[in-house]
Amino acid sequence: MSAVIQAENLGKKYRRGMAAQSGLLRDSLGRMIRSPFAVFRRAKSETFWALKDVSLEVREGEVLGLIGRNGAGKTTLLKILSRITRPTAGWAEIHGRVGSLLEVGTGFHPELTGRENAFLSGAILGMSKREIAGKFDEIVAFAELEKFIDTPVKHYSSGMYVRLAFAVAAHLEPEILLVDEVLAVGDINFQKKCLGKMGDVARTGRTVVLVTHQLNQIRRLCHRAVWIDQGQVRQDGPTQEIVAAYESAMARGERNGNEQIRNTTSKGRFLRWQIAEAPADEPHILNRLGPVTIKFVIELDQAVQNGHHGIALYNHDRQLVWASAADGLKLQIGHHELVYTFPMLPLRPGPYSWLVSLYNEGSQVDSWECLPEMIVATESYQHTRDEWTGWLNLPSTFSVGPEA
Repeated sequence: MSAVIQAENLGKKYRRGMAAQSGLLRDSLGRMIRSPFAVFRRAKSETFWALKDVSLEVREGEVLGLIGRNGAGKTTLLKILSRITRPTAGWAEIHGRVGSLLEVGTGFHPELTGRENAFLSGAILGMSKREIAGKFDEIVAFAELEKFIDTPVKHYSSGMYVRLAFAVAAHLEPEILLVDEVLAVGDINFQKKCLGKMGDVARTGRTVVLVTHQLNQIRRLCHRAVWIDQGQVRQDGPTQEIVAAYESAMARGERNGNEQIRNTTSKGRFLRWQIAEAPADEPHILNRLGPVTIKFVIELDQAVQNGHHGIALYNHDRQLVWASAADGLKLQIGHHELVYTFPMLPLRPGPYSWLVSLYNEGSQVDSWECLPEMIVATESYQHTRDEWTGWLNLPSTFSVGPEA
């Protein structure tokens, strides 16, 4: 598949709001005369990069999710791709008709009716009047606005507005659809309907770029995810892996996942852990259900004569998922691997943390909440609705036949 969106080293610089001062021309000239260099220093210090050195490629038919905290630069990126905003640096190429649903109010003229705005949006996309008319009844039915379709949209509520905007964007068949956090405006039933329609759009082979804080929507719809952080691409890769890494970072408050200052005794210390089957450059990412081998390395400065070893696995909400223990261990001074082999770990995708401990004759040798966390990035085999998503991620087969 060819690339339909390509961006290289995109950057967007903005100037922060000036401090409250008199807007009169004589006052501005007076400030410049009194302190001309201060004006330029202030202008320089009040600029910031909302987006910097972002390179991105989206292929035809791909559904890409953009995730990140508020203010990370996701919306700025979509506005550049939609040609609403010009980049300060870099360039972007888009091949195909683009439908944008960036925020309530974008793309509609408030004085025109819903009907007129629908036809105007189609015309902007290059569709003929006949093509738009063929989709119009479907748009109105989806938006549930039959009684208000000939009312100027300036009289619409935000919910009515976004229902019509989404219906127009999804049904007029743009080759590329850019959607930014608008599904949160509608009610739950409409959100579910939108998700279904987005799935239909994706299955028809159209390209979708989706920004939302609803991470389950990203998991459900997107083939790939890009994590935008402080205006730059922090991670780009398979959806389950990137979303889980983002959740993990948010859960631990962005502390360094590879370093941990902790008090250890002179008896010994846990050094590291890894998933045996994982690639060498991703030793903490679980992308298979099983079998799975987990290894924990401990260094002992004193021999263990009657050891007790405990292990526990916690999910993102600090709920205990699994635990076990072993007694009567005898370990000599040096390095040891504590190895667990599971026929499968059918865990719901997301971040998890291991807690391991070792005691000798009732005295603690070491206890470690393992970092980095384990990221489960397997395919989801769960129900498509969030309210029916459980802890276990079990694949299954389903068939219907006559009673035995």
